[in-house]
Amino acid sequence: MADEANRTAFMEIQGRMIETTGKLKQVQNQIRNKEGEKKRAYLILEELRQLSDDTNTYKSIGRTFVLEPKSVLMEEQEQKLKDGETAIASLQTSKEYLEKQKSEVENNLRELLQQDPSLARQIMSMSV
Repeated sequence: MADEANRTAFMEIQGRMIETTGKLKQVQNQIRNKEGEKKRAYLILEELRQLSDDTNTYKSIGRTFVLEPKSVLMEEQEQKLKDGETAIASLQTSKEYLEKQKSEVENNLRELLQQDPSLARQIMSMSV
């Protein structure tokens, strides 16, 4: 009876571990994407700063290029930079939360396996 309860507990913990790990990887990918967008906005902004104010600048919209004042393009890139920083900060908070959740699940799993050594042996025999 207790052996069956431990197995179901293990299956639940394993499911939570898989779910948490998946979410953590997703957040890490989102952070990486936002950092790329932020870097791209920063580089574009640096290039725009080097141009004189009377230079014709164009904005890409799909396959079309539209004439835009330099100031408008700079404002857009600065906004993208700020939005990227905000999004990264939010995602970092989510990442820290998920890492804490993952460590809690790992601790729960460790405790369960210490309580029931026979379950640990069964798991080891299945994975080998």
